[in-house]
Amino acid sequence: MKGWIVRELGKPNDVLKLETNLKEPKMDNNEVLIKVEAAALNFFEILLCQGKYQIKPSLPFTIGAEVSGTVIKTNNNSKFEVGERVLALPELPKGGLVERVSVKEESVHPIPDSMPWEEAASMFITYHTSYYALKKRANIKKGEVLLVHAGAGGVGSAAIQLGKASGAYVIATAGGEGKVKICKELGADIAINYLQEDFVKIVNRVTDGKGADVVYDPVGGQVFERSRKCIAFNGRILVIGFASDNIPSIPLNHILVKNYSVVGVHWGYYANVSSHAVEKDHEELMKLYGEGKIKPLIYKNYEFTDVTNALQLLAERKTWGKLVVKL
Repeated sequence: MKGWIVRELGKPNDVLKLETNLKEPKMDNNEVLIKVEAAALNFFEILLCQGKYQIKPSLPFTIGAEVSGTVIKTNNNSKFEVGERVLALPELPKGGLVERVSVKEESVHPIPDSMPWEEAASMFITYHTSYYALKKRANIKKGEVLLVHAGAGGVGSAAIQLGKASGAYVIATAGGEGKVKICKELGADIAINYLQEDFVKIVNRVTDGKGADVVYDPVGGQVFERSRKCIAFNGRILVIGFASDNIPSIPLNHILVKNYSVVGVHWGYYANVSSHAVEKDHEELMKLYGEGKIKPLIYKNYEFTDVTNALQLLAERKTWGKLVVKL
């Protein structure tokens, strides 16, 4: 069996090695064995290789947090059947950039026959994060104004689509005309090139000074600071992450005076404590997919041997959507 292994910490180009003589994975009682067809890459996997991520698995380990594939072996009383098409979130140190991986059943979910492998591998983290954020943390309502930052990114593109599916008026920001075009194609009512335009002025203008009811912020830093200047009364700023590498401070007096909420969104924590709720969320997302209301945004499909080059491009932040490795 072949797969990508990290045996020492450092830059992915230096420490990720494609090995061809790996042992077959062992299955625990609550796991299924999956033949991996595709795996999506995430920025945090670069940090994992470097030892800079909040989770630090023991060496050696395999990256690959999102995969799609076919169930090839189950234990007794499994809810899955051999041959079933699934997506899965392998648990470190047994990541999914391998030909076969064993995954806990609670982290495996069925997919329809109509869903391509690359879309299935790209869907789970981004769409579940955005669904949880918009539906359960912001309680977004039809007719509300949603401001999505980094709209051409993985979670941002999912937020645009889910916002429109909820009946919201969606304003998206992105860096560059190419990414602005992508946001419009995803369904954004207005897309703003933040490199050339002031999103605060535009949001306040198109809302007649009211501001955005919900702000979806995976960037942090100055984006968060500026978003406070265009948040509506009773608005909600969703803190998704800090892609800017700058964690802002929050002035409580401003929150008090403008009467808005700053809402944390840690989907991983939610998934750990509410696995049954995640299953129901997945059913709803599969329904939306079947209705054509959501579709993962994929930058490019890569060959299995090209993982390090794909991660380098991801590290340079020159991509949009999701990068997928096909096995």
